[in-house]
Amino acid sequence: MKKEINVLVTLDLSQQAREKIRQVSDRIKLKVVPAREPDEVSDERWEEAEILYTWEVLPDPEKTPNLKWVQFQSAGVDAVVDHPLVQDKGVIATTMSGVITGQIAEYVLMAMLAFGQKLLTLRRYQRERKWPEGEEKWKGFLPVELRHSTVGILGYGSIGRQVARLLQPFGSKVLAAKRDVMHPEDTGYIQEGMGDPHGDFFHRLYPLEAMHSLLGESDFVVLALPLTDRTYHLLDVDAFGAMKKSAYLINVGRGELIDQAALVHALDSGQIAGAALDVFEEEPLPEDSPLWAMEKVILSPHISGLSRHFKEDTLSLFIENLNRYIADLPLYNQIDPQQGY
Repeated sequence: MKKEINVLVTLDLSQQAREKIRQVSDRIKLKVVPAREPDEVSDERWEEAEILYTWEVLPDPEKTPNLKWVQFQSAGVDAVVDHPLVQDKGVIATTMSGVITGQIAEYVLMAMLAFGQKLLTLRRYQRERKWPEGEEKWKGFLPVELRHSTVGILGYGSIGRQVARLLQPFGSKVLAAKRDVMHPEDTGYIQEGMGDPHGDFFHRLYPLEAMHSLLGESDFVVLALPLTDRTYHLLDVDAFGAMKKSAYLINVGRGELIDQAALVHALDSGQIAGAALDVFEEEPLPEDSPLWAMEKVILSPHISGLSRHFKEDTLSLFIENLNRYIADLPLYNQIDPQQGY
């Protein structure tokens, strides 16, 4: 008889979700202990766990002698990548990359269309109960059409690839930048009909070292990179100086990718035309941040990844990886601790 596989879940799973996990194999012994801190889980549960499915609840390594694999509920793991369990070469750690991509890509498209079709200007006139007249009407509302635009995507992972897919019917020119340009294909988890599995949807692929060339050509710049030592404050004074004055920035990666003081200056001085920001260096965004009062800025409280289908879709990836674990196949979305994601 094959030995049991002890699966510990620190998320609050429904009974239906628990049954789906158990149905993967009769070897699975599932324990669900909803927790936000490691000490909310007993030492006995930590000790017996072979697989951990969690948001970011991680104990000290000595408490988990049998742990082989951690599946995180999030795509970004900058908050846990330095944890000893993730750094342990004997433990596989995987992310939810490829799951929460559709809704984030739609947020990006929303921001592009809002800026391009002058929605912020329209809303201002509506608030003022004013109807523009004469030449003002035409100058203020000339659109930035996506079919005549170049979109630069910094970070061609699952989110960037889905943005590129959504832009195909609009006819935009897509420029993409990623760490490894020698491998344009996507080897991570991909939902059916999503993303750019083979690297077909960009016109040109740049290494991050050539980012300024991409910035100089782009009408919209989409920031979808992971946060690492290498990408911290990647968009700084020099980067904003490389952008077109007519360009718009959309950040759905991490707030720390941007030097926020440099961004405020770029917006204030007209160095760039506007920004849509879903993530910030400090969250919640402080009340005294100048970004709140800027008319050419769209702010949202880190909600671009929200979805009514989140629990269902993340469970599907965990079950897919669970099947692969049992079959001794490589798991999707394995973290490389050296790269930081």
